[in-house]
Amino acid sequence: MRRGGRATRRPGCAGQPVCHHGLMDTVPPSSQEERSISSGMVALLAVSCGLAVANLYYAQPLLATIARTFHTTPGIAAFVVTASQLGYGVGLALLVPLGDLLERRRLVALVLVGTAAALAMAAVAPDMYFLMAAAALIGVTAVVAQVLVPFAAHLAADAQRGRVVGTVMSGLLIGILLGRVVAGAIAEIAGWRTIYAASAVWIAVLAIVLRRMLPPEQPTVTLSYRRLLGSVVSLARTEPLLRRRSLYGALTFACFNVLWTSLAFLLSAAPYRYPSVVIGLFGLLGAGGAMAAGFAGRLADREMAPPLTGITLAIVAGSFGLLALGAHHLWALVAGIVLLDIGAQATHIFNQHLILRLHPESRSRLNTVYMVAYFAGGSLGSLGTGLAFGAWGWKGVCTLGGALGVSAVSLWVAEQVSRSTRGTRSARCDTQGACLPSNPSPESATPPTYP
Repeated sequence: MRRGGRATRRPGCAGQPVCHHGLMDTVPPSSQEERSISSGMVALLAVSCGLAVANLYYAQPLLATIARTFHTTPGIAAFVVTASQLGYGVGLALLVPLGDLLERRRLVALVLVGTAAALAMAAVAPDMYFLMAAAALIGVTAVVAQVLVPFAAHLAADAQRGRVVGTVMSGLLIGILLGRVVAGAIAEIAGWRTIYAASAVWIAVLAIVLRRMLPPEQPTVTLSYRRLLGSVVSLARTEPLLRRRSLYGALTFACFNVLWTSLAFLLSAAPYRYPSVVIGLFGLLGAGGAMAAGFAGRLADREMAPPLTGITLAIVAGSFGLLALGAHHLWALVAGIVLLDIGAQATHIFNQHLILRLHPESRSRLNTVYMVAYFAGGSLGSLGTGLAFGAWGWKGVCTLGGALGVSAVSLWVAEQVSRSTRGTRSARCDTQGACLPSNPSPESATPPTYP
């Protein structure tokens, strides 16, 4: 379709000229009905995402040990996690959009080589500042997982996309929880530096494996890098669904990091006084979140993501009541961790399922907007929990997490009220009973979207 001499996007018209928010390019012809992805490739992508993202979380159960190594406070040691999260945000903004511009197989291998180098730096860090710098570089390069997730969505057929993304995300989440467990166990046996050295080796091996095993794929756009980054900003500005889901993701991941950044401090002190290996085992409680990711993907394929989001956000907010009791009751701490992980990961899957179908040819850039917000929220959560724990202890941590969770629920409720109000005022009936939109706009001709 052409209006005023410019090509406009029509959903489902692969191979037609499209205008990506004012930036013209061409989508290679393809048939979604013919797309499919093998179970073996889904498994490889899931394992790869898990190994890549685990590097961000090795430090969490080790913060007390790292603090003792460098003779600093737990609050200062927590900045290692904050540095990695901030680095991840930078990588999301600057590297992930390249998944739409460059051949993904080559991009993934190159970024993984960078990850291995950063891990080696962390293994030999002589002081806290060097370790923070290495953690930031690990974060920048660990975004390879967020190149692989939209790659999986691209390879999957429409009817299986939610399941495929859910499975790949399950692998990512298992990597997070096993990363904590493995880090705690190795640190107890051989010191905290060993986990970084070992990870540098297996990430280098993974780079070789993926370079050989991933299917070749032509880039979907022909923009310059500068215009590519500009189109990311345009997507954020013009897609309200993307903005809403990014905000939900930021708040839930902030809650997630409020817990996991401070948990080692609680468990290493009275009344628990657990060693690093036991603290790392608490990561296994995140298995509930990993299982929830796969189940949430199947629910998303059935178009149940919009209404269920309110429930999962409420679970996140409510979990901090149990976590507050967990200061002295292990059963409440365990229940709160499980519920928080389930709520946060299910919300994350719902968010990604909805945004990745907005513009199939721009999935890496859509994921960039969402994940930048997601990890910006996580970084603020890590920073806030270090300050809250230092000032008010575990009670301050739970108050902060609960406030963030309630904020997410409140925003979702406000959106539903606003949507309901718009619905009752959106039609204007003439004297013959025919109803016309009260404020016609170009969006009225597009399929409905969900929050």
